[in-house]
Amino acid sequence: MSATLNRIGLPRDAYKGAATTLCAGCGHNSITNHLVKALYELGIEPHRLAKMSGIGCSSKTPAYFVEQAHGFNGVHGRMPALTTGAQLADRQLVMLGVSGDGDTVSIGLGQFLHMVRRNVDVTYIIEDNGTYGLTKGQFSATADVGSVQKKGAVNTFQPIDPCAVALTLGCSFVARSFSGDGKQLVPLIKAAIAHRGMALLDVISPCVTFNDHDGSTKSYSWVKEHDEEIHDVSFIPYFEEIAVDYEPGTTTQVEMHDGSHIVLKKLGEDYDPTDRMAAVRIVEESRLRGQLVTGLLYIDEAMPDFASTEGIPAQRPLRDLAEDDLRLSRADFATFMEEFG
Repeated sequence: MSATLNRIGLPRDAYKGAATTLCAGCGHNSITNHLVKALYELGIEPHRLAKMSGIGCSSKTPAYFVEQAHGFNGVHGRMPALTTGAQLADRQLVMLGVSGDGDTVSIGLGQFLHMVRRNVDVTYIIEDNGTYGLTKGQFSATADVGSVQKKGAVNTFQPIDPCAVALTLGCSFVARSFSGDGKQLVPLIKAAIAHRGMALLDVISPCVTFNDHDGSTKSYSWVKEHDEEIHDVSFIPYFEEIAVDYEPGTTTQVEMHDGSHIVLKKLGEDYDPTDRMAAVRIVEESRLRGQLVTGLLYIDEAMPDFASTEGIPAQRPLRDLAEDDLRLSRADFATFMEEFG
């Protein structure tokens, strides 16, 4: 067991899970390690974490971190509906969904869209490799036009960009990163968990077996050569002192609903992550330039989450309400019926 304890007295090992069964070198395993680091540093209580997933290589990931947390592995593409129900039943849970590009933007696209527009309070991580690794390497809907399969087939269909889709629907937190960039990804995971509402993290995660070769736009080499970071990301939890040592005028601070902060050091262009249209524009322009823009694309801390909009109680979970709490009394029912008289 690691000797260093986090703010709630747990070692890092408490956030680990079963041994991975994925291919050696899979980007998904790197994401697991980044999740372990982020959850440990935040001090998330394992019994408050709910790990949700669907079907695919990516959906195995929840088995590999925080063994003592809740977990539900649903059918293909249906994780958003399951997550929505669980979040409404107990708002005290920290909802963390892990999905893939096939699970999200193919069979699960309809449910994903409605989760975004409702602003369900969940951290939604897409482990995006542009291929169906579990069924031996077919193109997924995020594969770019002209990208080449390992066997030589060329993709001729337009890709679905989950970040562009989420931005169009007004998602309250949209970010993109790379599985091999822990320096950027770990703070983004922390910020996504601290955010109240739908937090989408599209993480490019190369498939070393079927999609890590010349011609692939989801390979390790392609992402490293074409990645364009829009800022350097730091995350400061609400229980830590906020101290920023950057030069004046070079940083942006975004305060989260719980008092924590994201500190963004601008790289290159003057980018405002609270401007949704600017986010839409930079995603499209980078795609036309053949670049992959990464970082926090958009955030809106003022948008109410779905449970708040629906008036779901926060302190007493719906799952704890008994029949007497839900059933109208005879007098209340009589009054209700009189309204139709």
